[in-house]
Amino acid sequence: MRTEELDYDLPPACIATHAVEPRDAARMLVYDRTADRVEHRTVAELPDYLLPSDALVFNTSSVLPARFVMRRATGGRIEGLVLEPASADGCIWRCMIKGGARLESGHRLRLESHDETLSEATIELVGRLAGEWLVRFDAPAPDVLAAFGRTPLPPYILKARAARGEVHHGALAARDDEDDRERYQTVYADPHERLSVAAPTAGLHFTPALLERIAAKGVRRVDVVLHVGAGTFRPVTTDRLEEHHMHSEHWSVPGAALAALHRQRAEGGRIVAVGTTSVRTLESLPDPLPDASDVPTGLHGSTTLMIAPGYRFRHVDALLTNFHLPRSTLLALVGAVVGMERLKDLYAVAIGEGYRFFSFGDAMLVL
Repeated sequence: MRTEELDYDLPPACIATHAVEPRDAARMLVYDRTADRVEHRTVAELPDYLLPSDALVFNTSSVLPARFVMRRATGGRIEGLVLEPASADGCIWRCMIKGGARLESGHRLRLESHDETLSEATIELVGRLAGEWLVRFDAPAPDVLAAFGRTPLPPYILKARAARGEVHHGALAARDDEDDRERYQTVYADPHERLSVAAPTAGLHFTPALLERIAAKGVRRVDVVLHVGAGTFRPVTTDRLEEHHMHSEHWSVPGAALAALHRQRAEGGRIVAVGTTSVRTLESLPDPLPDASDVPTGLHGSTTLMIAPGYRFRHVDALLTNFHLPRSTLLALVGAVVGMERLKDLYAVAIGEGYRFFSFGDAMLVL
């Protein structure tokens, strides 16, 4: 597939810089593939499209405040983003560092606090690894980042905020990040699975009340985990999609979830994935699904699965997702569900109707 087939024109005004309140007030474009019909609703109306025989699959991974700011001895600011742990004690992590071209192994830098003052906490640059840095924190990184990390909002949100004059500094910036930290996290995120550096954004639309209404309808809930990596938002730069190096992400399906999926298939009900990360987890499972009694602790692994037009889905029947970046593997995944040309038509409709795009934007339900 030519990468240019994943391109489309998006007016900058369509990029959502903040999430709507309440969460389920987000708009939802509903596309019925069988009838080739489009409807315009809100996420709060999702239960209207679910059947008691359905299973809804959620990714319960939790987002780290993975961005951090360091200061050189000269006072210059350097930004970092943790990617994944590289030591058993959780103190050494692989990181991307922006503005660190002249840094060297052994350098120790002080971390900046949320209010942009200098803290006493430090990090040490251990060495380079395939274009990234190994960084040693004074304590396990999740603990340090809880105090000094910032919400890892995608760069396009930060850029759009700057273009619209929505950027604050000092105490205001700290307050903004506190709001972002709450909104860039699903209400069902598992704090024990805090390894994602980006949110499973389709899940951001759910509220506790909406989850209760879905459960009251009899819909089966299935919780899986996929730790979202920074590669999720990495644009495809190769001429052909097949040449793109797909990032690896860790996933796990507990025994109870595997048993629920097995029953769902046996009973003939639909499996509805909430977000592309749930899709990648489900489609990384073997086919046919093993009986949970054979693997009571569930399944886990890493996936580099790329889903693009022509892919045959084995475990996913319907999808709730957001509107995705041009030239992204996420757009290719949704294109595999509806067809690339039809997807572009749907995106054109969404743009014309004023839908909000990307992580803090609106949703699309594909049935």
